[in-house]
Amino acid sequence: MDFTTLPRVPVRLENVTVPGWLLDRSDDLVRISISLDGDRIVAEGGTPVDMGGAMLLPTFTDMHTHLDKGHIWDRAPNPDGSFQGALETVGTDRAANWSADDIRTRMAFGLRCAFAYGTSGIRTHLDSIPPQDDISWPIFAELRTDWAGRIDLQAACLIGVDRMDLSGAFAHTADLVAEHKGTLGMVTYPIADLRDRLRGFFQLAADRGLSADFHADETMDPQAETLRAIAEVAIEERFDAPIVVGHCCSLSTQDEARAMDTLDLVAKAGLHIVSLPMCNLYLQDRQSGRTPRGRGITLVHEMKARGINVSFASDNTRDPFYAYGDLDMIEVMRQATRIGHLDHSDADWSRAFLSNPAAACGFAPPSLDPGAPADLVICKARSWTELFARPQSDRVVLRAGQQIDRSVPDYSELDHLMRTA
Repeated sequence: MDFTTLPRVPVRLENVTVPGWLLDRSDDLVRISISLDGDRIVAEGGTPVDMGGAMLLPTFTDMHTHLDKGHIWDRAPNPDGSFQGALETVGTDRAANWSADDIRTRMAFGLRCAFAYGTSGIRTHLDSIPPQDDISWPIFAELRTDWAGRIDLQAACLIGVDRMDLSGAFAHTADLVAEHKGTLGMVTYPIADLRDRLRGFFQLAADRGLSADFHADETMDPQAETLRAIAEVAIEERFDAPIVVGHCCSLSTQDEARAMDTLDLVAKAGLHIVSLPMCNLYLQDRQSGRTPRGRGITLVHEMKARGINVSFASDNTRDPFYAYGDLDMIEVMRQATRIGHLDHSDADWSRAFLSNPAAACGFAPPSLDPGAPADLVICKARSWTELFARPQSDRVVLRAGQQIDRSVPDYSELDHLMRTA
């Protein structure tokens, strides 16, 4: 059918396909009818429309992004595709170009893309090495207000663990995060006083009533075990606010018994884990002239089996850390399924793109129950294989019961920023 001719609400979408877990059923996919009236899902009524088995999902939460880095590739490409190349290139570009106007324009561009693809909740990391923190956080606050009702926005600061201090620049950053109701975040890597710095970090967060969000072990080095340290220190400090940890790539290269023991600690600590399979596939195990052996994905199946809340997210878009991407969560679903072998597995992996990230961030849980918002993504695909075989470029996105314009912005809108470098 031609989805562009959907009647306006009230409407009854008959014969749609939804994941069974959204209905508290064990089935993989279920055919149902769903009624919309005004901006809500309702129990019944409306003009009936046979949807031919089209898949219907709630809108997505993308819980680990870098809107402030997005779309700088044309002026700051990664010279060799390496992690070190990404770090150095971003650092140089940030110092030279990240004015308020520059990051506002690029962040808004990314949000327009995410909205068009059907995302309604985003957490972004914000590079917060001074003086960038005083530039980026006010811009984030403006955008959060501008986008209210379309995309719920959260932000986490981002610094290296070696910059964590209790009374200097990072204390100021923590105050900024608290002022803007954000999340305290940092990148962890093996340093001699890692545990002391983690204790200080948790102290700063607890004193300000903030949750925590870490980048950890974004490497294939099996000796990198900062995830383990985060779990142990969180338990020791009895830190009771939500803790999110992203990447955790080194688990995939560690001794099996050691990795499983670490996951037991992660489960005990109640950590939320977010895997970023597209960016990790791009950066990890990259060596010039050598075919990569490792995928870089963390141990998502083993985490899920332990009851750990596992999610997937976009991560970077068209910047030195990932040359591609467009904040499209269906692309993330498709690639994560292939990279992580989510197929031939549990029937409810779609939780990892919908309810799990919402729970980790504290967003409202996705629902198809009467009274829930009529914020939906509809694809002509009738099964998972049809959904993942194509990009779903003709999907329909409903917000508050109304079809939105799904046009994405043209890259040429950013040309003036690329010429400033």
